[in-house]
Amino acid sequence: MADTMAGSAPEAPDAVPDFPMPRAGRCPFDPPPALKDLQQEAPLTKVRLWDGTEPWLVTRYAEQRAILGDPRVSADTDRPGYPTKASPGAGEGKLSFIMMDDPEHARLRRMVTAPFAIKKVEALRPAVQRIVDELIDDMLAGPQPVDLVEAFALPLPSLVICELLGVPYDDHAFFQDNTKTMVHRDATPEQRGQASREVAAYLAGVIGRRIAEPQDDLLSSIAGRITAGEIDHQQATEMALLLLIAGHETTANMIALGTLALLENPGQLALLRESDDPKLVASAVEELLRYLHITHLGRRRAVTEDLEIAGQVIKAGEGVIMVNEIANRDPEVFPDPDTLDITRDARRHVAFGFGVHQCLGQPLARMELQVVYGTLYRRIPTLKAACALEDVKFKNDAFIYGVHELPVAW
Repeated sequence: MADTMAGSAPEAPDAVPDFPMPRAGRCPFDPPPALKDLQQEAPLTKVRLWDGTEPWLVTRYAEQRAILGDPRVSADTDRPGYPTKASPGAGEGKLSFIMMDDPEHARLRRMVTAPFAIKKVEALRPAVQRIVDELIDDMLAGPQPVDLVEAFALPLPSLVICELLGVPYDDHAFFQDNTKTMVHRDATPEQRGQASREVAAYLAGVIGRRIAEPQDDLLSSIAGRITAGEIDHQQATEMALLLLIAGHETTANMIALGTLALLENPGQLALLRESDDPKLVASAVEELLRYLHITHLGRRRAVTEDLEIAGQVIKAGEGVIMVNEIANRDPEVFPDPDTLDITRDARRHVAFGFGVHQCLGQPLARMELQVVYGTLYRRIPTLKAACALEDVKFKNDAFIYGVHELPVAW
C-alpha cells in the first residue's frame, strides 16, 4: 500500500491528519509511517476521525501508560467525547465490562477472574500441548501447501476457549464465521448486528441450560451468578460473548502473524527453533507481542476531568486514542524498536494495555503462544511460506489485524 495516494494534493502543514492511517505495503509488520512521524514530533497530536471529530492521538509509551492508569479517563462509550470507531455504522454498543468504569467494571470483572489466574492457566498447559501436537499431526498427514490459519491458528484457541467456557467444539465453525463478521471493518451494521445476535442467542441458550444443569465450566459459573441474583441473563450473555471473542480471535491472529514475522526473520526463527530453553520461548512471545500489535486501531477513552499530559491540557469531554503498536516501538523504551529480537526483555510492552482495564485473558494468551512458538517450528523445522510476502492478504480491513490466509509448506 502506498504511503500516500498518487496524485493527491499535499496537506497543509497545520492540517489535522486523518486516522486510521495506512501501513506501508512493503512493511506490513510496522506501524503506519505517518504514526512514526507523529511520534517523533510530539507525544500527543489531534487527529480527525471519519465523522469529523478530533480526539487526541497518544503516540509515546510513557504518556499512554499515564493516561491508561488515570482514573479521570473513562472506557465508557456513552461518555461525552468518546472517540467513535473507525468507520461509519461500526456500532458503539458496550461489550460487557471492558467498556465500563469502576465500580461496575470491577464488580463484573471479578466474576470471571479466577479461571484466568496464572495457576489455573498453567494447569491447562498439558491439554493445550496435546491440542497443538494433534493439530500438527493432522497438518503433517495432509497435503501441501496448507493454510496455517485454517488448519492451525484458528482451531487451537477455539478448542481451548470452547473447553474453558463449556461450549461444544462441534459449533466452532459457527463461532468463527460470525466473529469474523463482527470484527470486519467493512461489514455493514446489519451484518455485524446479525452475527452478534446469533452468537448471543446461542450463548444465552447454553447459559439457560447451565442454570438448570450446572457443569464444571465457566458458563456454569456465570450462570450461577444469575441464580445468586448478582447479574441478569443479558449481562451474563454479554460477558460470555466477550470471553468467547477475546479468547480466540485475537490469539488466532497472533499465531499466524507471529509465524509469518519469524519466517521473514530466519535468524530469529532459527534461534527459537534450535533452543529448548523455556525462558527464550517466553522471551520470544513477549517480543512478538511488542513487535506486532493486532488491535491496531487503538484503545479509546473519554476524559472526564481536565488533565495535563506532557505539558498539554486535555479537557473534560475530549477523546483520546492510544495506539499501542506505536508505543511498543518507542525508542526511548525499546532501543532499535523496529528490529525483531527475541532475546530482548520486552515484558514492559503494552500489547495487553495497562491499568484497571488490562487484558483479563493475558495469562491464557501467553501460555498458548508459548506452547505454539515452542512446538510448531521444532516439529516442522523446514516450515516455510508457500507464497511471496507481497501476495499475503493482510487484515487492513478488520478491527483486529492479522492475515486472512497463510499458505505454508515444508
